[in-house]
Amino acid sequence: MLFTNNMLKEEVILVNQNDEAIGIMEKLEAHQKGLLHRAFSIFIFNDTKQLLLQRRALTKYHSAGLWTNTCCSHPRPNETTSDAANRRLFEEMGMHTQLIHNTSFIYKTKFDNGLIEHEFDHVYFGTSNASPLINKEEVDSFKWIAIDELKNEIQLNPTAFTSWFKIAVTKLF
Repeated sequence: MLFTNNMLKEEVILVNQNDEAIGIMEKLEAHQKGLLHRAFSIFIFNDTKQLLLQRRALTKYHSAGLWTNTCCSHPRPNETTSDAANRRLFEEMGMHTQLIHNTSFIYKTKFDNGLIEHEFDHVYFGTSNASPLINKEEVDSFKWIAIDELKNEIQLNPTAFTSWFKIAVTKLF
């Protein structure tokens, strides 16, 4: 299993079931132990109500090459979730737009490589008609899709999508 130096240095905020911070830990260790930590998922829509999806880079340490929401990541210690969402939207997709907190949910997923995502996921919505300027280290490609078409694609080919994204689509739409 290959992990980048950048991943080893990143820290996540450990939280309890109420999203209260209880500590910090290196990202890799938190994912190895499956500890609950704060995360966010961004959903950007255009004026025709299509959702901007990204296909994760093929070099990602889990869920590589899978389709997912516009952007997702973790806030750093001493960074608000909102600030982190804006930072990562620009870093991954080259976009700026107003993000509005929509909801949150907790999920836990174990991956084939032994890592476990256990996240308190904050969901943000935004709107933009701009084409993203993707960071190829993070994102392989992107597409805009109508929600009904997306639900159909998930039913027909569920393994093409990230686990958290399928949970979010069920909860949100």
